[in-house]
Amino acid sequence: MSTNQQKKNNEEEVDLGSLFVIIGKGFSNFFKFIGSIFKGIFDFFISVLLFFKQHILKIVIVAIVGFAVGLFLEIDKPSTYGSNLLVEPNFSSARQLYNNVNYYNDLVKQKDITTLQRTFNLDKEEATSLTKFEIEPLRVDSDLINGYNSLVLSVDTLTIKSYKFEDYKAAFTKYDYKVHRITVIAEKNNIFDKLDDVIISSVVDNKYFNRLKVLTNENLNRTDSLYRENLSQIDSLRKVYIEVMIQEAKKQSTGTNIDFGSDKQSSKELDLFEKNRQINADLRSIASEKSNQYEVINVISNFQPVGYEIKGITKNYAFILALLGAGFTIIVLLLLQLNKFLDNYKK
Repeated sequence: MSTNQQKKNNEEEVDLGSLFVIIGKGFSNFFKFIGSIFKGIFDFFISVLLFFKQHILKIVIVAIVGFAVGLFLEIDKPSTYGSNLLVEPNFSSARQLYNNVNYYNDLVKQKDITTLQRTFNLDKEEATSLTKFEIEPLRVDSDLINGYNSLVLSVDTLTIKSYKFEDYKAAFTKYDYKVHRITVIAEKNNIFDKLDDVIISSVVDNKYFNRLKVLTNENLNRTDSLYRENLSQIDSLRKVYIEVMIQEAKKQSTGTNIDFGSDKQSSKELDLFEKNRQINADLRSIASEKSNQYEVINVISNFQPVGYEIKGITKNYAFILALLGAGFTIIVLLLLQLNKFLDNYKK
């Protein structure tokens, strides 16, 4: 019996010893793996340094040549100026506005000076000076949130449960933002105030958007008149209730009658007061909608009469060509080194 017990204890000690050995090997392998990662990062860093040490002279020479060529081009490059137009399109007219601006930019790319002259009523020198049209939304998160809130209020609960905010965000496009910035770049700094009316009227004069504007404003005016009429009726009804309450009070002062309907009368007065407050809030909302949707496109900020000069190191040919030359040299050297590695690998 004692021998069996001793044998069992020895087996348990052997099992525990094997377990500790396995755990030890696991930790050892884990730390070796971590060490190999750091060693790989270190080797890569050293390889990069060795590469630049070996080829730095070539890279610097090409960058200097690129800088010199860019400097020469920069001296001959005419100054460019820019100006911005901020607009708020209504009635889903943003897409048409984008199409028109892109059309003007295509005319510039194709150097169609005649069409540019005719479109913007410019002389040849002014039309030739135009170098770029572009448009982009002012990306504000509140536009996305407000749009989703409006959707939630306009549909039933079951529908909105199956349409999450992430789905709405994925479907939200650049045309759905409220404010958009149109930028024009030209070689003359005093032609921008001749462009904004043409750009805006290209959308405003569209019959479809004009019809939507007229119908929307008619509906808003009709709703405004209806609310004002309801407000007048509520005021008249409140005056009647007040008169009745005054008469009831006079009766009570001359007798001992108890009016069990006074609480009900007071409740009606409070209901009318709440209706009055709600209608006034609706009228303020309608007034805001009328001001926002009075035009097809609301102009927030016109083009500046005199444009700002476009400067900066990222616009400088010397910097750009120096950077491109250095980058191109590095890519060529890496490809040569890769080719050499592949040739040795075959052997």
